[in-house]
Amino acid sequence: MVDWNLAVATATRLMRPGPDVSRDEARAVVAELRRHAKASEEHVRGFTRLGTEETHDTPLLVVDRPGWVRANVAGFRELLKPLLDKMQERRSGNPGNAVLGAVGGKVTGVELGLLLSFLASRVLGQYETFAPATRELPAGGNGGGRLLLVAPNIVHVERELDVEPHDFRLWVTLHEETHRTQFTAVPWLRDHLEGEIQSFLEETDVDPMTLLERVREAAQSLVGGRPEGEEDEDGHSLVELVQTPAQREILGRLTAVMSLLEGHADFVMDGVGPQVVPSVAEIREKFQQRRAKGASRLDLALRKLLGLDAKLRQYRDGERFVRAVVEEAGMDGFNRVWTSPNTLPTKAEIAKPADWIARVHRKPEA
Repeated sequence: MVDWNLAVATATRLMRPGPDVSRDEARAVVAELRRHAKASEEHVRGFTRLGTEETHDTPLLVVDRPGWVRANVAGFRELLKPLLDKMQERRSGNPGNAVLGAVGGKVTGVELGLLLSFLASRVLGQYETFAPATRELPAGGNGGGRLLLVAPNIVHVERELDVEPHDFRLWVTLHEETHRTQFTAVPWLRDHLEGEIQSFLEETDVDPMTLLERVREAAQSLVGGRPEGEEDEDGHSLVELVQTPAQREILGRLTAVMSLLEGHADFVMDGVGPQVVPSVAEIREKFQQRRAKGASRLDLALRKLLGLDAKLRQYRDGERFVRAVVEEAGMDGFNRVWTSPNTLPTKAEIAKPADWIARVHRKPEA
């Protein structure tokens, strides 16, 4: 169904070259990122009051752009296996579908490679939650993930923003270490997310003609289906527009969780930053400006199509939620969010933190 090797090869061939650094400079960057990641563990644990030194065995991998692509393809392959198996079973009933399947796998592999080549130069770091261990890419035990830091992208952005490199590298690792802490200190979180994603995939209509019609409708909506001047508050991407009603419900829950995780990481960066990153105010201002704008009209269009604009809103809305709850209930009061899936905020509660506080912190009736 998907030629994964072709996806890796396509992405590697098409991705932009990294910044110009010598071998000695590259080694120094890798070593410093490892030191910062180790220091960030203690900073994040102290600020969030989550986890202990023995909480996790998830590895830290400092990778280049091709390494990031290989890691993500391995994750996609693992996560999408149930859906692709189901589609393969449907196709196997017709002998003629074997040839079509082989051709389709090549096409899908190239399309995935194009997507990954676009993203490979933009991601600074990533906690890869669903990470199967391979010889080249170790992962934590018992289904644990791995933390990736993409060294060339970090160097590229720190040069582009003209900020102090050592401060910027620590600032980035604080954000990514927060994600590792979230998943390693809250054991049920990974399984909950995987369950939601698998439920989402199970709802996928695998009939090719139906899916094609949905894609056509989505394209028409994105290109010109909305009256001029009318804004779409939900900012539907192509990914969202092809979903069934049941999937939209699941997507709403997933959006709320991702807003929480991203906003919490930003909140921690801002909370820890002034203590350990001298130039944090300058970095934050310049980075926010960079987030808010695309590099070109094509970049803006791709961000819209892929739903990356929604991710930017997740940072903003999630951070507001976390800040409001901590101000009202304190850090320990906020940490009740990690008690169980039932204490996670809904999408509506992300926008109205007082509603989450009232629901989760309400006193039992006498």
